[in-house]
Amino acid sequence: MAHAGRGAPGHRLTLLRPVSPLLARGLSLLVLLAWLAQMGFLVRQAYLTPAVALAADLARYGSSAQWRGIYYRNEKIGFSVSQVSPSPDGYELQEDARLQMNLLGAPTAVRMQSLARVDSAFVLRGFSFSLDPGTGPTTVEGVLEGLRLTLTVRTPSSTRSETRILPEAPALAMNLPRRLAAEGLAPGRKFEVSVFDPATLTNARMVLEVKAREIVGAAGRPVPAFRVESVFAGVKSTSWLTDLGEVVREESPIGMIVVRETPERATALAVPGQIQTDMLEAAAVPVVGPPSRRIDDPTAVERLRVRLQGAEGFADSELQGAGQSVSGEVFEIVDARTLLPGPADAEAARFLAPEPFLESDAPAIVSEAKGATTEAHGPRGKAEKLVRYVHAILEKKPTVSLPDALEVLRTRVGDCNEHTALYVAMARSLGIPSRIAVGLVYVRGAFYYHAWPEVYVEGPPGRGLWLPVDPTLNQFPADATHIRLARGGLDRQAAILGIVGRARLSILELQTRPGSTPVLVGQNADRRPLDIPIPRREGSGRGCWSFLRRY
Repeated sequence: MAHAGRGAPGHRLTLLRPVSPLLARGLSLLVLLAWLAQMGFLVRQAYLTPAVALAADLARYGSSAQWRGIYYRNEKIGFSVSQVSPSPDGYELQEDARLQMNLLGAPTAVRMQSLARVDSAFVLRGFSFSLDPGTGPTTVEGVLEGLRLTLTVRTPSSTRSETRILPEAPALAMNLPRRLAAEGLAPGRKFEVSVFDPATLTNARMVLEVKAREIVGAAGRPVPAFRVESVFAGVKSTSWLTDLGEVVREESPIGMIVVRETPERATALAVPGQIQTDMLEAAAVPVVGPPSRRIDDPTAVERLRVRLQGAEGFADSELQGAGQSVSGEVFEIVDARTLLPGPADAEAARFLAPEPFLESDAPAIVSEAKGATTEAHGPRGKAEKLVRYVHAILEKKPTVSLPDALEVLRTRVGDCNEHTALYVAMARSLGIPSRIAVGLVYVRGAFYYHAWPEVYVEGPPGRGLWLPVDPTLNQFPADATHIRLARGGLDRQAAILGIVGRARLSILELQTRPGSTPVLVGQNADRRPLDIPIPRREGSGRGCWSFLRRY
């Protein structure tokens, strides 16, 4: 069968920066997700605002409010504040925070607010969660009536509502400490609760165990608190809670620490330049292997066989297929251009339906997709045309956001998550089954966390194949350094957090396309004209984690 090339022809060579703003975006999302999955009791509240707005927002917090500083590897990067107020039928829990990261020299911020309404036993009855990356807020509101959850999602582009029947009553991370305290904290007690995450619109199990009562320093004085160890989305964290359920301190494996402080100390923000270096290093999975197995050009890789350690717990159904096979710790990926159709996937049709944040039925998405593919023929041709189109229309800019396809179409800003969300929604609107893959991709010496689409391309009657593509890298199909760990949206990306800082990768075998020997600086080159056409590729070494800015 014929195979389309990955990169679009005719791209002009440009000078490249050694590290990119998109790496910052990926890292900022990584840090956001780390809050969502790891900093279990304070995660919903990180945002940065001008001083006037900041004062107005925080004015509602009284003398009983709890202030905490946020640190990453011992460097101050933000603060949070929370308080509990009586209401006619229970309490309201309000939380705000500021998380500021200087990523690659550019201030990166996200604005978030949250409110939980609970009854007298701190059982969740409703909530509001808002995130604004600077392009307009995305707000998620929920009302619980028994096990019926009514959700409303508002963005500057649309308002959508849906109702879900939950298997059990959920908690929010922000009301969980008070709920545990109401049930009674004592060494040896274990809790298993369903936690609803308004950022990913999913439920997940959190397992907690109360350990010994300890003395913890907080706001310059010793405070007795219970040490509570929790596991959420595969990530372990430790918190110290008072008898009243107040969070004194939290620690996560990747170096995030939250500790109670005075308001003056908590709000004293300083973001040193060293923080960005640490965050970049934290996001990389180092590669071990002899120089002969070095990847010089990812798009030239025909077959890659690696051992990935520290990445257990992913479903076999998500690891296998679409050019990838996995046995234990060994992953093998082949060039997707060599894939042939197999028996039709009976489940493919379910990846046509709209989802929250993937509004494939929205008129604006439908219209944009049709306009982008007017000259394309067949599902495969349309799928490739969409890769080129989405890559071309989005400005590559660090953005901490909940990737929403309609919002991405409006703002035209983002990186791998925004590219992927828009692509999947547009592909589905054209009747092309599409889903989100998350995992690792190779960028100049290391693998970084990344997201990309997979599209289902029908072949002869009764046959078809899932094809990985990458609109961020402008690759159709995606190169063989894309190592998939899971499929899905932010909830599945949160599952990857469990391997951050633990994963180690060694290259066992590397097979590249014949004639792809790299040109080395200082090498004596043959300057005679070549009598064969040389296709030009976009996207080599460019991606969500390392976009290379043009000069």
